[in-house]
Amino acid sequence: MTTSGYFLDVESSALGRPWRPRLDSGGELRALAIAQVGGQDELIARVLAGRGVEPEAVERYLDPTLRELMPDPFVMRDMAAATERLKRAVEQGERVAIFGDYDVDGACSAALLSEYLVACGCETIVHIPDRVTEGYGPNVEAITGFAAKGAKLVVTVDCGAVSYEPFQHACRLGLDVIVFDHHQAPETLPPALALVDPNRQDDLSGLGNLCAAGVVFMALVALNRALRESGFFSGREPPDLLAALDLVALATVADVVPLTGLNRAFVVRGLQVMRQRRRPGLTALFDVAGADGPPRPYHLGFMIGPRINAGGRIGDAALGARLLTTSDEIEARAIAAELDRLNRARQV
Repeated sequence: MTTSGYFLDVESSALGRPWRPRLDSGGELRALAIAQVGGQDELIARVLAGRGVEPEAVERYLDPTLRELMPDPFVMRDMAAATERLKRAVEQGERVAIFGDYDVDGACSAALLSEYLVACGCETIVHIPDRVTEGYGPNVEAITGFAAKGAKLVVTVDCGAVSYEPFQHACRLGLDVIVFDHHQAPETLPPALALVDPNRQDDLSGLGNLCAAGVVFMALVALNRALRESGFFSGREPPDLLAALDLVALATVADVVPLTGLNRAFVVRGLQVMRQRRRPGLTALFDVAGADGPPRPYHLGFMIGPRINAGGRIGDAALGARLLTTSDEIEARAIAAELDRLNRARQV
């Protein structure tokens, strides 16, 4: 701020409004400290100060790491019960049904869980509901279908925190239910074996800013640890969890959760994974969308996310999850082209 009281001495904008700095006196001092002590550019220092970043936290904010920011997954309520049941499913090679929401977060969460379980030798049934004919969240018909296909465990992702009747039906059929959600949960919870949701009222983890894919990733970290300790991976290579951070980053940006703390680390690391172009589905979607340069948050929020969402809005809701899990480049290109077509139709 200059002596004139106007930022950079510019008295007004193109609309004739005064161009004044938004920082209060405390913010001005923070910006000065960030610039002088941390050696940051003045404008970057002002942006960081405006976001409430303290000088000693600048390095962590600009270069967040999972090592520093990742808490113990078991701080979340019911995580221990969910981990134990998933561990048993893996060890016994059970067929696991995964029910996800029809948006980007649901598709990424379902793909995350299915990919890990398949890598451990399980067979999965992934079901994404049709928005028009099934509506939001688990339903009795889908649960009945899971039982008929031989599933013993149902896992809902990005939904399930309020699904009373479907879970009661699952209990009658002898199915165990695990919920990984992040939506606000009611005081009286539905009858699930485990309901992991940082936004349930009795969860004190402080992780309420996570999207569902972030919650699922935390669960997979817990499961990976439990399987390693039990000797399950003796003689076999465990799944590469860090390679799955591309899905967590996509869901985190597309679900518009706050990019602070652990979420920032998820996105920074996930973008690094995306640049390696190892997931055929995302590679095909980036190409068909015409994304320029290396993956950036803009691409995820405005080019990739809307195309995956288009399947759930006006097409086949399962296309997104199929795209993200396929290892077939030809299939990936076909699905990406269809999602691009659906997105253009949705825009019209």
